[in-house]
Order: sequence, then C-alpha cells, then structure tokens
Amino acid sequence: MQERTLGSSGLKVSAIGLGCMTMTGGYGGMPDRQDMIALLGGAVERGVTFFDTAEIYGPHANEELVGEALNAYADQVVIATKFAQDIDPTERKPRGRMLRPEDIAGAAEGSLRRLGVDVIDLYYQHRVNPDVPIEEIAGAVKDLITAGKVKHFGMSEAAADTIRRAHAVQPVTAIQSEYNLWWRRPEQNVLDACAELGIGFVPFSPLGKGFLTGTVDTSTTFAANDLRAQIPRFSGEALEHNLALVEEVKTIAAAKGITPGQVALAWLLAQQPWIVPIPGTTRLHRLEENLAAADVTLTDSELNQLGDLSSRIEIHGGRYPDSLEAQTNL
Repeated sequence: MQERTLGSSGLKVSAIGLGCMTMTGGYGGMPDRQDMIALLGGAVERGVTFFDTAEIYGPHANEELVGEALNAYADQVVIATKFAQDIDPTERKPRGRMLRPEDIAGAAEGSLRRLGVDVIDLYYQHRVNPDVPIEEIAGAVKDLITAGKVKHFGMSEAAADTIRRAHAVQPVTAIQSEYNLWWRRPEQNVLDACAELGIGFVPFSPLGKGFLTGTVDTSTTFAANDLRAQIPRFSGEALEHNLALVEEVKTIAAAKGITPGQVALAWLLAQQPWIVPIPGTTRLHRLEENLAAADVTLTDSELNQLGDLSSRIEIHGGRYPDSLEAQTNL
C-alpha cells in the first residue's frame, strides 16, 4: 500500500484508510464483533495504517471495537477519533449538548481508555459548536497536545474561515468532510484553504454511502435503522434521477476492467496528493476492492469526463435530512 502525508504535518498514513463506523451499525443490522475484529486485522495485514472511529459511533462501542482489534498493531497504525456531543456514560446515549472547551479533556480521557492507547494520534472536532468560538476549542486541543494526550488536531465538516481561525491557534493536520462525485462542496473553498495552510483532507463517504459502487438502484430497499432510509437523495424520484451519474461511472469502469467504486476512489486520489479517502465496509472482499483503487490510474480524458459529471447531472435531494445537515459548518 502506498503512503500519503496529511498536509505539512508529517503524518504519514496509507493512501486509503478504513472508516469503521458501520462495524457497529448504522447501515442496518449489527455485524458480528469477532468478524469485525478479524476484518480490522486483515486491513492491517493488507497495508492499511489509517483507521477512523468516533465517540458517537455506538456510542462508545466503535472505539472499544477498534481499540481491541488494533491493540496488537499499536506501533503500526494511526487511529483517528472524534469528539462533539455530550454522551451519557451509563446509558451510552447522546444527551444533545455540544461539548465546550472545558469538556474536551474528559472526552479525550474516555476515548483513550476505550481505544487502549496512551495518546490519540488524530483528534477531530466532529462538528463545530456554533455557540463557542472555534479559537477556544482549538486552544483546548492545544492543551491536550502539550500534555501529550493528543498528537494531531483535526476538524470535520468545517467551513474555510472556521478552519483558518482554528489553525491560527493550533495547527490543523486534517479536515474530514464528505467529498465524492455526487458531493463536491469542499471544492468551493475548503480544499483551497487546505492547500494554503498545508492541511490534509480526509473524505468520508467517498463512495457516496454505497451509491457510487453501482449496487444501489430503484429496487433497493433500506432497513428502518439504515441511515440511508432517511436521506432524500436515496429515495423515490430523486434516486431514479441520480442514477444517471453512476451509469456514467459504470461505463468508465467497464472500459477499464475495474469496478465503479474503484473509479470513484481513484478520482479522489487524483485530485490532490494530500487527500486520503476512508471508505467503510464490513466485508473483506469490499475492503480488497477498495484498496486496489490505490493502484488505478485514470487518464486525463477519464478525469475530465468524471469532473464534468456534476455540471451535467444535477444531483436531486439532500445528502442528509435537514436536521443533520443543519449541524454542519459548511
């Protein structure tokens, strides 16, 4: 597996990481824990060194899973986790309140304990708290870095101006936001800020929550506990319209003898050398398929064709329900 460096921070990770959220639910069903531990170990064996989790996944259960599975590989991997909401420690349920600067040290201690590590490699603010100046959040993470509890500071779903203000207090190593062929908002300002400041970019949902794999069509149904059942762009007429985009991706994939998902990941990797996508999966064959995208080279013609898709095919429907979209700082 090739390596990439997240911006000017010097943090080296595998060119493709592994998003772990769905290993404890989220897309319907609950994967077998031992199977997921084996999958995480298999990812390391296949060269993955970058793993993404968060306190809110589970809540808590995902960090515990990742910590248990990767304990034996502690000196080989980079684990990123995130803080944002107040979590009830007994009920393991979000209490709705966004964390304030004085809460972050306690949240970090919980993540350290669940991950079974002495220091968090990359600690993201999962969502920006609109009621607290970002400089205060950055200062709280800076204190954790000074104390040796955290190595690198990251932000998720943050606007360019917010990133700049935080970076002035504590250098930001990575920005994590959704970015893929059917959600290109980061290109408007955020990627420019990352280039300017020397910050790496980590696209989550690089496969559009499965849409860009070509396995979703109008006959697909989602369980009630599958996040996609609530997402407007996956429903009804919006989904039927949006399939035009993935059909073009399929055409390119077929011509190259690869899968649509590999095309989508290779397109992201071609955008900047400091972009590191983190596709998630619960299946070994999908993991291997995703990792093989690191060896795919798209021609200029193919890149231009893919880049032109969003200007020709307007995606219908929101990427989140309104209540979740309102939590972003984009």
